Amino acid sequence: MDLTDSSVPLVRDALRETLRPYVDDLTGVSCIARGSDTLFAEVVLELGGRLVVVVPSKDYRQSKVKPDHADAFDRLVQAADDVVVLDNETANRAAYEEANRTLLHRASRLVAVWDGTPPSGKGGGTADTVQEAREAGFPVDVVWPAGAARG
Repeated sequence: MDLTDSSVPLVRDALRETLRPYVDDLTGVSCIARGSDTLFAEVVLELGGRLVVVVPSKDYRQSKVKPDHADAFDRLVQAADDVVVLDNETANRAAYEEANRTLLHRASRLVAVWDGTPPSGKGGGTADTVQEAREAGFPVDVVWPAGAARG
């Protein structure tokens, strides 16, 4: 969520190259949070793929989507072939962990925009999801292009 402005086109291009081999049968699953989740979803649609959106909680749109991301969030929800709203009442760490598990259960591989920073111990983050996927023997593509940075 905290990519620098100059990193956005680098990550978008790297995602495009990572996903291009799958365009014949591409379905992307994303929570469409601000940042790399949104970039991933946009690239999936740009390449003609189907989008599945996983919303972590019933209150996520109202409580967590900031005004500067609302238009993109709403546009991606509208463009999605399927929107899965989890039963969690509130957006919290447990809801994010469940959303990430749902992503893994609905996917055949994980594409993670990740700088390699180890898990924070809080759970629900990219590092935790990469670790869980690798432990389960899931194919993982890590996208972190040269020059990318967090702000």
